[in-house]
Amino acid sequence: MTKLTPEQQRDFEAAAFRALRDHLRARPDVQNIDLMNLAGFCRNCLSNWYRDAAEAEGVTLSKEDAREIVYGMPYEEWRARHQTEASADQKAAFEKSHPRHD
Repeated sequence: MTKLTPEQQRDFEAAAFRALRDHLRARPDVQNIDLMNLAGFCRNCLSNWYRDAAEAEGVTLSKEDAREIVYGMPYEEWRARHQTEASADQKAAFEKSHPRHD
């Protein structure tokens, strides 16, 4: 395996994050529930991880600000433009893959 410096690794990871973020922005037709059902994470998870990383470095970032970084616009605007009602099949798949623990 090629030995990377810590700086290279950080830079490449950051570039990979930006590519994923941009890909998800370009595919608003892919609903968050589909991402959750197939991959176990969605845009909101990505924004939470971004926020966690900021907070680990002592930077306070609101949930809304982190979501805007990932979505490319305020979350409520993205929802109004792109989010559709989940189908019965999508909801059933979500319940099967993410059962609630009461």
